[in-house]
Amino acid sequence: MQFKKLWIALGFVLVASFVVLGGVGYKAIKSAPPIPSQVVTTDGRVLFTGSYIQDGQNVWQSIGGQEIGTIWGHGSYVAPDWTADYLHREAMFILDGSAPQLGAAGYEALPAEQKAALQARLQTSMRRNTYNTETGTITVTPERAAAYDKLAAYYGDVFGNGRVQYAIPQGALVDVAKQKQMAAFFWWTAWAASTDRPGQNYSYTQNWPHEELIGNRPTSATMVWSIISFVLLLGGVGALVWYFGSKKESEEHEPAAPHRDPLLGLRATPSQRATVKYFVVVGILWVLQVGLGAITAHYGVEGTSFFGIPLAKVLPYTISRTWHLQIAIFWIATSWLATGLFIAPAVGGSEPKGQRLGVNILFVALVAVVFGSLAGEWLGIQQKLGNLWFWFGAQGYEYVDLGRVWQILLFGGLVFWLWLMYRALKPALAKRDENYPLLMLFLVSSIAIPTFYAAGLMYGQRSHLVTAEYWRWWVVHLWVEGFFEVFATVVIAFLFTRLQLLRVKSATRAVLFSTVIFLSGGIIGTFHHLYFAGMPTSVLALGAVFSALEVVPLVLIGFEAWENLRLTRSNTNSPWLGMYKWPVYFFVAVAFWNFVGAGLFGFMINPPVALYYLQGLNTTPVHGHTALFGVYGMLGLGLMLFCLRALKPGMPWKEKPLAIAFWCINIGLLAMVLLSVLPVGLIQAWASVENGTWYARSAEFLNTPLMTTLKWMRIPGDTIFAVGALFLGWFILGLLTGHSYETGDVKAKVRLMDAQEVAGD
Repeated sequence: MQFKKLWIALGFVLVASFVVLGGVGYKAIKSAPPIPSQVVTTDGRVLFTGSYIQDGQNVWQSIGGQEIGTIWGHGSYVAPDWTADYLHREAMFILDGSAPQLGAAGYEALPAEQKAALQARLQTSMRRNTYNTETGTITVTPERAAAYDKLAAYYGDVFGNGRVQYAIPQGALVDVAKQKQMAAFFWWTAWAASTDRPGQNYSYTQNWPHEELIGNRPTSATMVWSIISFVLLLGGVGALVWYFGSKKESEEHEPAAPHRDPLLGLRATPSQRATVKYFVVVGILWVLQVGLGAITAHYGVEGTSFFGIPLAKVLPYTISRTWHLQIAIFWIATSWLATGLFIAPAVGGSEPKGQRLGVNILFVALVAVVFGSLAGEWLGIQQKLGNLWFWFGAQGYEYVDLGRVWQILLFGGLVFWLWLMYRALKPALAKRDENYPLLMLFLVSSIAIPTFYAAGLMYGQRSHLVTAEYWRWWVVHLWVEGFFEVFATVVIAFLFTRLQLLRVKSATRAVLFSTVIFLSGGIIGTFHHLYFAGMPTSVLALGAVFSALEVVPLVLIGFEAWENLRLTRSNTNSPWLGMYKWPVYFFVAVAFWNFVGAGLFGFMINPPVALYYLQGLNTTPVHGHTALFGVYGMLGLGLMLFCLRALKPGMPWKEKPLAIAFWCINIGLLAMVLLSVLPVGLIQAWASVENGTWYARSAEFLNTPLMTTLKWMRIPGDTIFAVGALFLGWFILGLLTGHSYETGDVKAKVRLMDAQEVAGD
């Protein structure tokens, strides 16, 4: 068996990693913060029941959930973190209520000694775990009950009358009973964040958020495992560089590029031509997503208006952000899936009967799910679906917002896509030639795509928040960031071998090795998203260690970028390579943003002690934009352009629009981050360390003149980026109409071919 050691290593990594991820995850869910049967006061009053808390969680989900502020630091960043906000307001309510007994109007008017005494009493009261495992009740003081009554009315006003500074429009939630239920859910998340775990001196959320009033500070484990992660990162980098250096001399040289494009003269199959419509949809969705991103970002300044236009009446922040994220997932995934459908017949060597029909059926289903789910999200968040919000509206969890029915349909579409892939690859798999190992990796990564998306179906409408968060991150981290990336790596290897720029043997070895290294840290590294999501210390320790190892391969990313450039540099012997310049430039951009976005900005927030202060701040969207779009979005665009180039390899493109698009997209993304989002995040981090998480997320802080100016500074980068998006969209459209090809006879020929081959598909 070829590459036996690498296959054994891959098998060991997969089995061992999922045993750990599953076993520790199971224990973490079992030890999650309990939802009580009821919450009672020491004088016998029943404050609310566990069902009331769960109803409140559902209310929060139905109006947007994580797209309207954050809970435990996960979600959106204009409105407060409701956990940190409730916790601070509750603490101040109790302290201010105790101050008159000491002769002061409020807590802040007391001298330091009396402040310290009241704070110590507050910490003892709030950190004591009064959950009774036998009766399932939580007992609280009358003061905490009074704080709940006060805050329930406050949050009712916030969501009923709206808050411009939170981008919450008037009438977001007007049902008084639901307002109180949601306040009970906020109370429970704050209780879990302030109450010590049984037998421990830290809360269920590892003392997150930072709140000095109740003694929420980084735990010893947070500090120690952060230090260990730094050391392991350095050790891993050194080991990889040593290994890479020792192997470099013995590597065989790749073949010289052929004199003629190997794809020239090959006629695209019917199913390959049918994939063009997928890429058109990718272009449309991408331009739409960019526009929604501009609107969503602007709400951070004006709240409910877009340059004075009261847009929130029909498109509030919650919906624009939901659509912005969901469309990003849709167009990136569509690009990758279409690439798979395009390359599968070329790899398999033949076109299976009925393959084009299957590709067309999948396309119709995909369009129905995309636009059906977007409509459902609007109706659900606007409270127009009643009790069907979870099934047809928005689930309220970031990145997996689409309603459960749409989610099931999308999973069915992915399974159907896998069947189309397998039937196209089957003839090549049967040959068991030198391509077989790479084909097997192609098939395994294809199987992983629907499999890991199914993780999003593992929680229900009334599942515990910890359970939902655990499975949600399987989708976000393992599906999007993990196995889709493995799939794309294999696809790129096949593309370069088809162009005869890489030997199959060396490509297979490289892909297997990179997959082993990447997944070694990537699978268990999922836990780094869950440090403070009601998980035990074991999750924090494993997440810190393995997320540091995820960064290790990125230090050699420059070699990948250089290799991609080298492979497609045209020369006098192979001038045709220049025609693949721009698709490869997008792959080079992937390497750059992988290092910057996933590496530098990712590790900036990965160590537990860093994330303790940065969780829920704008440092997270710095990583999100540069990694999600910079890596996976750029990769999707590069794959799309490669496939469109391969459809008509002999037809020269007009490269100026592509050049403008490429540089505008990259410069715009860099400007957006460096001029606005990163400075905002770093200033928030300072505020979080000095004053607490609640303050860093407060409207008072975020609307200071400096922060407002920095938020306005997104405009230059966003504008440049949008120009690039429009140019790329115009170029893709031109591949259908002919205006993106060189003029003259070629243009006429392309239009004729498009009329015959594309429109008919």
